[in-house]
Amino acid sequence: MRRLFVFAIWFFFAVTVAQAAGVKNFDIPASSAGPAIRLLVWTPCAEPPQEMDARGATFFVVPGCPVTGEKLPLIVMSHGRRGWFGGHHDTAAALADAGFVVAALNHPTDTMRDTSGTDSLSVLVERPADMKRLVDYMLEAWPDASRIDEKRIGLYGFSFGGYTGLVVIGGNPDLRKGLPNCETSSLRACKQLEGGELPDQPITHDPRVKAAVIIDPYPVFVFPEENLKGITVPIQLWSSDPAQKADGLSGCCAAAVKQKLPTKPDYHFAENAKHFSFLATCTAEEAQAAPAICTDAPGFDRVDFHKKLHSDMVAFFRKHFADSAQP
Repeated sequence: MRRLFVFAIWFFFAVTVAQAAGVKNFDIPASSAGPAIRLLVWTPCAEPPQEMDARGATFFVVPGCPVTGEKLPLIVMSHGRRGWFGGHHDTAAALADAGFVVAALNHPTDTMRDTSGTDSLSVLVERPADMKRLVDYMLEAWPDASRIDEKRIGLYGFSFGGYTGLVVIGGNPDLRKGLPNCETSSLRACKQLEGGELPDQPITHDPRVKAAVIIDPYPVFVFPEENLKGITVPIQLWSSDPAQKADGLSGCCAAAVKQKLPTKPDYHFAENAKHFSFLATCTAEEAQAAPAICTDAPGFDRVDFHKKLHSDMVAFFRKHFADSAQP
């Protein structure tokens, strides 16, 4: 019986490993739940990758490739403050190449092209709701929705996307006047809270998400320890190095979250990594155009680091999705 079970797990993951990642744009229509949302979906693909230019970034994918595999696990991705759905394209492609469907969205009003809601109280509550809408779309309206295994849904969240992920999986941010550390924060949301404003919609959780990779989550002062007790799913938690904190971002918050979580996460400290070292590896042209994002600490190799990041992440999701692979 054990041999059959092990074989079933091996078979599930082996048949979904592809040669490359297909990629295609989709749109979640505007509705009473919120505005229209743009997204990119990476899928397992049986064709060799091509070089594709996307907003000045270089993707190695197959545009529009037919999806390979059935009963595929789904990973939804939440980008950082003022980010975009392509900011972690190499990570998304690595997951798709390993047999996952990966859906990344542009959070409305908090992207590189629209910062009108960045740091606002509304974005703190809308971001988790965006992720629920993304899962809804992928399971119900995405053209290949029947290929997704709804029992294997994971989340990847970076920076503000890490905050978003913690809320999605059960965290309850304490959004009120007098919140410790909020008075001295530059977040617009803190100024709104101190002015007496309150969120205009409830916090959204999504119990369909069964595992999460959380990287440098921010802000975390909105999470007293008791407000994280609702998190029961496994977490792989990554931290950049506070030794690189000259950028004002690196090493900020993962360690603080680690101490508050009700169960011990799979914790990874990335020595010498800057906050932006988790973003996609840069070509020489990209490094010249965006040095602040593409420049790592001396001696730090982002390409090698991402190989480990991707390997550990794939292993984490496979481990925690394996229980559902039983016949």
